[in-house]
Amino acid sequence: MVKLFRAVLWLVLGLYAQLLWAESAVDKGYENVAPVQPVELAGKVEVMEFFWYGCPHCFSFEPVLNEWVKKQSDKINFVRVPAVFSKRWGRHAKAYFTAQALGVSEQLHADFFNAIQIKKQRLETEDQLVEFFVAHGVNEQNFRNAYQSFLVDAKMRQAKSMGPRYGVTSVPTIIINGKYRSNASIAGGQAKMLGVMDQLVAAESKP
Repeated sequence: MVKLFRAVLWLVLGLYAQLLWAESAVDKGYENVAPVQPVELAGKVEVMEFFWYGCPHCFSFEPVLNEWVKKQSDKINFVRVPAVFSKRWGRHAKAYFTAQALGVSEQLHADFFNAIQIKKQRLETEDQLVEFFVAHGVNEQNFRNAYQSFLVDAKMRQAKSMGPRYGVTSVPTIIINGKYRSNASIAGGQAKMLGVMDQLVAAESKP
């Protein structure tokens, strides 16, 4: 009887602790990344966005995020990471890393989003991607060389491992300085998420 009571007590205490943690995360608008992850560039606050081109929430957040990044540009190093949660997500991620390898990721990012979200194009196979990239001024052979390169494969392997390491389960998700994780669900909406991002960048910018 005593053992049963103790077991029930521990169960209740465990559930209560989880509830308190969940409420605390919602109140703060962010969660802690554990363990803390390294950043790419010292001297600025790293802001990392996990996204997927097939995500309508990422698409609607994109112009708002771009404006926010411009305003914070003197304080932050902004990094995009295409999330890889499935083979389909992986195909879009590979397109992003190929564009990055070719030095055209910033020029093509918005157009790729528009092609998928507005024009409803299927940009998943190598040939479909060739057509898109060539239409945007990229040489076909240069695209294929980059697409099949060791560099892009290495970036893909890295991206697959990053989601679990940062505790990312949905997109868009923002990571601040490898320490804090926020998204619309945690913060209570995208508008509130931007406020949380402001707060965390300000805190991390302090000497």
